[in-house]
Amino acid sequence: MGRARTLYRCTECGTEYPKWAGQCTACDAWNTLVDEEVAAPGVVVPAASGVAQPIAEIAAEVLAPHPTGVGELDRVLGGGVVDGAVTLLGGEPGIGKSTLLLQLLAGWPTRTLYVTGEESTQQVRLRAERLGAVQPHLWLLAETSLPHVLAAIEQVQPRLVVVDSIQTIADPEVPSAPGSVSQVRSCAHRLVAEAKRRGVPMILVGHVTK
Repeated sequence: MGRARTLYRCTECGTEYPKWAGQCTACDAWNTLVDEEVAAPGVVVPAASGVAQPIAEIAAEVLAPHPTGVGELDRVLGGGVVDGAVTLLGGEPGIGKSTLLLQLLAGWPTRTLYVTGEESTQQVRLRAERLGAVQPHLWLLAETSLPHVLAAIEQVQPRLVVVDSIQTIADPEVPSAPGSVSQVRSCAHRLVAEAKRRGVPMILVGHVTK
């Protein structure tokens, strides 16, 4: 196995460079390159994750969508959310993404978890009261640390998870600011893996600011 090497990644746009520079030429930001140790790829061949099957022999009913109870949302999602699938709900800040998802979680028939990285649990509770969405099966967590979010999923064992928003969640193993390309990519990757491992539908909120 080869030795680890050092590369420099822009914390704003995620562009990688073989050596340090004062300015990122991709996004024109200054003093945003941080060094990262990257392990050299080994020669171990990963085990196969599955086998090829005729499409007619694959049981589709186990992945049937679960209706959300919100007609237009179900139409966009093709009937509802699917176990183990992750949906990205994007849009400009303030257009009602959080309100829509809070109503969805309150109407869900089983335990749900709403992770907020932008508001306190008290603020979410007040909005839920206005919407009539205070339900015993709806759990709230105000957190921005990815390990703590994953621990809460383990503790609560929800059947539907909402993370609002993905730009506020930070992985301590990634040396860049929350909301950067590197952070969003790492956090989204680990949350997708968690959703698939547990077979739980998950919705990630993403703010479109440009």
